[in-house]
Amino acid sequence: MKRNLFILFLIFLVFFAISFLTNILGSINPNVSDSYQLTGTMTGLLPFSFFIAYALMSIPSGMFIQRYGEKRSLILAWALALCGAVLFSVIPIFPVFLCSLFLIGSGMALLQVAIYPLLRVVGGEEHFAFNSVVAQLVFGAASFLSPFVYSYLVTHLAAAADEQGVLLDMISFLTPVKLPWVSIYLVFSLVSFLMLVLILSSKFPKVIRKEDEIVGAWDTHMQLFRQKKVILFFFGIFAYVGTEQGIANWISEFLRTYHGLVPEVEGARTVGLFWGMMTVGCFLGLGLLKILDSKVVLAIFSSAALVILGLSLFGPVHFALFGFAALGFCLSVMYAIIFSLALNSVPKFHGSFAGILCTAIAGGAIFSLLIGKLKDMIGLQAGMLVLFLPLLYILSVSFWARPMVKNATLGTKREDSKIN
Repeated sequence: MKRNLFILFLIFLVFFAISFLTNILGSINPNVSDSYQLTGTMTGLLPFSFFIAYALMSIPSGMFIQRYGEKRSLILAWALALCGAVLFSVIPIFPVFLCSLFLIGSGMALLQVAIYPLLRVVGGEEHFAFNSVVAQLVFGAASFLSPFVYSYLVTHLAAAADEQGVLLDMISFLTPVKLPWVSIYLVFSLVSFLMLVLILSSKFPKVIRKEDEIVGAWDTHMQLFRQKKVILFFFGIFAYVGTEQGIANWISEFLRTYHGLVPEVEGARTVGLFWGMMTVGCFLGLGLLKILDSKVVLAIFSSAALVILGLSLFGPVHFALFGFAALGFCLSVMYAIIFSLALNSVPKFHGSFAGILCTAIAGGAIFSLLIGKLKDMIGLQAGMLVLFLPLLYILSVSFWARPMVKNATLGTKREDSKIN
């Protein structure tokens, strides 16, 4: 039992580390752009390099995990992340940064596919729902924290040597003077190394996958792709991640360009609040899903996001600061609802379908790159108007989705949740 509790804690730590490494790009984008004198399109290549790894690696990751097991998969994932972080820390040039982001993204894609079946086994099936919520809470906490860690590093590295601690002295020594933001990748290297050591020294239980968790062969995936509803839900996840990353990756640059705010201070703080409000929204969403159908909740939150996005883009500075944080709240329930509606809309091949949906995380690559291209052509404010398109698509999901099983609400009998 002690071993299971330790592994459960380790899994939550993995969730924390995944989020800590994944959601920092929005905070550092302005500094990267300045350091390498990037156009908007080239800045958009940063999240593209990271999230395109999900498109290429999600389905193969599922097959790799089934063949070699969870522990070897976690070791490979953190080895990839460590290589990516160390490579850029040692050679901090733009082409290497793109390669580094792809390596880290590949590792994170492998982790995302491996971790949920492991969580079910280690924590017990009867506690899986509760542990999944805790995992999301931990994930959100790390997303909230990482921009503040970055802000602290960049603002304190310039301090006098006698004002720095031992850790800051070491980071300062290893960080290029003209590229203080690279310091966050030294922290990522340390985090990845520690996670790799923890995984190597831990004993994992054997995961017996349920029938609906098994990832089928390529012909199974092609059979799913021939179904219209699979394509529609694929673009639902694609739209959500595109919206999430399109907002998060450009908040700091938007605040600097149109309101003159400092990326390392107000920009990083607003990005952190965006992720923090997403965590808060999860709690309210859990409550709403107990009294309202998930499609109704999706419609409410996506409609609010459309309004708040407009106010954030065209309102005064306090509208932008409040609005971008509030958008995190609006987006909080969308991924889980779309994913559950999708899986509840097919009778079988859920493991393969989940892999297809994880591949759609590549939407974070496409929309961030598209906004960067539009920034060069018509300006960032006008370019971010493209985010209304995926939000409208997400709103449409609440109208056309026809799940075979509805989410259970208070007062609903179990058999009433099934749709004939």
